[in-house]
Amino acid sequence: MVLINSKDYVLCRMQHKVQLSFVVPLYNEAQTIEQLITRLQAVLNTMSLPTEVVLVDDGSDDSTTIAMNAIALEDARFQAVFLSRNHGHQLAITAGLKMARGSKAVLILDGDLQDPPELVQAFLEKMEEGFEVVYGIRTNRKESWLKRFAYFSFYRILKQFGNIYLPPDSGDFALLSRKVVDYLNLLPEQNRYLRGMRAWIGFKQTGIPYERDQRFAGKSKYSLKRLVELAYSGLFNFSSFPIKFITRLGVVAILVSLAYLIYVLVSKFIYGNVPTGFTALLMAIILFSGVQLISLGIIGEYVLRIYQQSQGRPLFIIDKVIKDQTLINGQELLP
Repeated sequence: MVLINSKDYVLCRMQHKVQLSFVVPLYNEAQTIEQLITRLQAVLNTMSLPTEVVLVDDGSDDSTTIAMNAIALEDARFQAVFLSRNHGHQLAITAGLKMARGSKAVLILDGDLQDPPELVQAFLEKMEEGFEVVYGIRTNRKESWLKRFAYFSFYRILKQFGNIYLPPDSGDFALLSRKVVDYLNLLPEQNRYLRGMRAWIGFKQTGIPYERDQRFAGKSKYSLKRLVELAYSGLFNFSSFPIKFITRLGVVAILVSLAYLIYVLVSKFIYGNVPTGFTALLMAIILFSGVQLISLGIIGEYVLRIYQQSQGRPLFIIDKVIKDQTLINGQELLP
């Protein structure tokens, strides 16, 4: 049993009627977490709504977990969720959404302090106007030109070919109403692209432009491989373009072949000159082999996603939770 003082007891009572939750995924953020907690506490002290912060540890192997333990045991407004391993950023957010108790809204923000928690008041004002989702629009990214170009291009490609409208330059930083959070929690897909799922759910949505800060400390945990995987999830989950691309590629290959056939016939019957040697054969083999490999790769992506979904595995596994200053083992959270 954990002994708490009268102030903490009042905070614990407040936790049972939490109206607003902050969900913050963390992975090896030892250099940032102290400043993150300081800024979050400053914001919490100004809130008129009963508010909690759900910190989600995504399998960190540094002192992030120690800091999370300490703040959750010290301040009842903080809930610490520890996943069994590194599940990835999108699933860490998903775990936080499952654990968030805010009856009015949930704010998602990254733990690197690029998303300012102080914007919550502006987000809430928009929600008071009747919006169910208020997302941040990044007006100035302080990252390398290559990353800025990649993000810029991806959002425009998805806007052009996507089945839903995904606001350009909008990330996971958003305030979601309880209704939207409940619907997100019902969606079972393994390969999650939360900003796309958020847009697919619908309801009244709006954006607030903000200048995205640099990381407070450390390096981004999103490697090139993970960024590509995230882009794949966005493109394959919310666009029919990849599968239609195969058909278009096949048509192009046929047109190129027909054009070359016409060239050969004209050369033979008009100029009496037929291309000889292996050049033409080699070109045809390379062209059609490339088309087939690209087609198989795209189909393979869909088959892989179907296979992963059919396995029926849980999206994440929780090791333990510190809620209301009490340690709860993950097994006890199972229904």
